Order: sequence, then C-alpha cells, then structure tokens
Amino acid sequence: MNAIITATELASELAGSTAPVLLDVRYQLGGPPGRPEYEAGHLPGAVYVDLDSQLASAPGPAGRHPLPDLAAFGDAMRAAGVSAGRAVVVYDGGQGWAAARAWWLLRWSGHPDVRVLDGGLAAWKEAGGAMSVDKVTPRAGDFTPAPGALPLLTADEAAALARRGVLLDARAAERYRGEVEPIDKVAGHIPGAVSAPTTENVAEGGTTFRDASELAKRFASLGATEDAEVGVYCGSGVSAAHEVLALAVAGIPAALYVGSWSEWSNDPSRPVATGPQPG
Repeated sequence: MNAIITATELASELAGSTAPVLLDVRYQLGGPPGRPEYEAGHLPGAVYVDLDSQLASAPGPAGRHPLPDLAAFGDAMRAAGVSAGRAVVVYDGGQGWAAARAWWLLRWSGHPDVRVLDGGLAAWKEAGGAMSVDKVTPRAGDFTPAPGALPLLTADEAAALARRGVLLDARAAERYRGEVEPIDKVAGHIPGAVSAPTTENVAEGGTTFRDASELAKRFASLGATEDAEVGVYCGSGVSAAHEVLALAVAGIPAALYVGSWSEWSNDPSRPVATGPQPG
C-alpha cells in the first residue's frame, strides 16, 4: 500500500462508497494551535486532531513530543471516527510533518491503512478541491491501539544503530553540525548519525514528495537502502516521522527514535558530536 495519496486520488475516493476518514493535523512548531485555521476552512468531513495534546504527551525528560498515552490516543482516534476496518487519510497545512506524525502513530499502533495527502491543504486547493466550514461530528470509531507494527527506537537503541547501521538526522544541516541550536539545550548530533535534512524529501520550492526513484537515490547516497538497518531522529520526533514516511515511499523500512535530540541532549551523560562528519 502506498503511504501517500494525491489530491486527485483523494477526491475520487471521497466520492466513492467507502470514503476514508479524514484527519486535519495543522500544526506549527511554536505557533498558535491549528484549530482556528481548521474552523475557517477544512476538507469536507475532516476532523481536527491536535498534535501537542493528542499525538504526544507532555514535554519532559523523554523529549518535547513523547509518545502519547495509548489509552488517551485511542480515545482521541475513536472520537475522530477512526476504525480499524476503514482507511484513514491525514493532511496538514502543507509541510507534511504533522500529518506524518499522525500517519506514523496510527501505523505504529496497528492501523493497517493510513496515508498522507501529498502536498497537504495547498495541493488540495490547487487541484480545485472543495472546502467546508461545517462542524463535523463523526460517528465514533472502534480503533484500539496495538503498538509495535512499526519499529521504534530508544536512546540506547539509536546509539547502537548509529554504530552498526544507518541513523539519519532529519534536522537542518546547521543544527546537525552544531553551529546553531534554537530549541534544545545542547548543539550537535548523535555520534555516528548522518545528516539527512527532511526538507530535501520534497520537490524544490514545493511541499510534495520527490518521486520514489529520486528518494531511493537520495537515501542510497546516505547509505540507507532496503538491505540496511535504518533509523531516523530529529528534534522531537515530528520531522523525523516525515523522513520515515519518505523512506517508506522509497521502499525502505526505517525505525523512528521518537525522543530524538530533545531527549538525547537532555541527558548530560550522552556523548555529542559536532561538525559535518558523523563522528
């Protein structure tokens, strides 16, 4: 199953007899909540999901966006109409990071059919898709999280993977090198990790993914292939989910280190590398 769906494909599915559940996950790091934007206009039938409160638990030693409490996550997904036997499509304002976080959580927790709208809301509007301001009250779903369907890394496992496989750092290259750190306590990267900015997963100047062959070439140049053991981290497990999604588009399975740099750098006993090389 493809992990992404185009606006044209989505419009066709929404017009069919088995329309997918739509989740709107608009989010900006450090910005205002996405609900007001959702209420000002959303895909018809879409339900708003808040990343900070429903797709993560409270910030702390485990990072800025730790895994949500599974019971609370299940409640939120059922309230949004998510059922195990019905496809789900998630979208955000266009960047794709928040939608990818929702995609990853649902897939990791056992939902078999979740896709991200490629290019998000911007692609939908560009394709002439309808918008709505109607209040959506979905019928409750039956989805019960059963974690483990996608691989997950702890800090120690990420460190070990960086030594034996390929650990990709999805943050901006200057953060990887340790030249700047606008959010977390310490600048640098996990020793052995390879710089692989998430922004290079999409077409230049746009928000849609590069095609699968381009992505495969990109990741192969970094050592990440179908035969390699691959993991990904970022600042707090959001943009790294987009990288895991891009790897899936390229046919390369990858594990996510959810705690990411915000967890790693919070522990002064963990080593830190700087500069352009893995270290």
